[in-house]
Amino acid sequence: MQIFNTIIPIFAIILLGLFARRKGYIPPEFLVPANRLVYYLAIPALVFSAISKASLRTQFNFATLALTLAAVISIFIVAWLWAVAGRYRQGALATFVQGSIHGNLGYVGLAVAFYYLGNEGFIRASIIAGFLMILQNLLSITILQMYGGTTAKNHRWWQIVWKVAGNPVILAAILGILFSLFDIPVPVIVERSLKILSSMALPTALLIIGASLSLKLLKSSTKSVISISVLKLLLLPAVGLSTFHLLGIAAADFLPALILLASPTATVAYVMAREMSGDTDMAVAAISGSTLLSAITFIFWLQVAG
Repeated sequence: MQIFNTIIPIFAIILLGLFARRKGYIPPEFLVPANRLVYYLAIPALVFSAISKASLRTQFNFATLALTLAAVISIFIVAWLWAVAGRYRQGALATFVQGSIHGNLGYVGLAVAFYYLGNEGFIRASIIAGFLMILQNLLSITILQMYGGTTAKNHRWWQIVWKVAGNPVILAAILGILFSLFDIPVPVIVERSLKILSSMALPTALLIIGASLSLKLLKSSTKSVISISVLKLLLLPAVGLSTFHLLGIAAADFLPALILLASPTATVAYVMAREMSGDTDMAVAAISGSTLLSAITFIFWLQVAG
């Protein structure tokens, strides 16, 4: 029951966001500033607050991190071969591969980790998410540069580094790790301010996810959405869970990582497809389809993991 009591309320808020947008309670012009508020302030505040107070000696497992990153790299290669075999055109190929490995960690993954595993699991998930975001971004930008249009070809290596380094959640995770490693105390005034700010992070993020969903494009991209969802929601967490069990990783260590691996395609996949000449319609369809399907696959993976 704990799994259902966690997943159903989370996706109820996502569907509430979809309903609110359709009824006009969340107008389209509100989404961009609201998303920036959550992405640049609320989520980073939540991640930093959790990690800075953590004990990395007991809450960080290098083997789990290494296996998580290895799982993403392996599915990146599989998705690439899958797209080549499917004869996708260049922009669509890049978006297909990106959608198969670029998970929505900040908005969906961390929300599930927090509400299902509590603060302890959220801290572990946040640490892994920081490293995983770096890898996801690097792989996504690499495939978009290789198979995107002219805009993608004009990006230089330093622009790639800048895009990844400027991710606010990554910066918050790194800063939190430094504070934890060197036992730097966070002033009470700052800590309480961050707590107030971070309290809006997860519910607002879930509403934004729901309000951003588009069901119109699912029909025209059904085959691609199903393929991406199989890779992202089933094969990727399956590879991760298999290797965790193979190396005897404890559930407390691998469950946060499994939740992140099972997260649906990230909303930033659309932004990157638009900026680097990918297939924007496929990106929107993959984000919407995988997000809705992940309500079922999250329950499945948490049941399998025990």
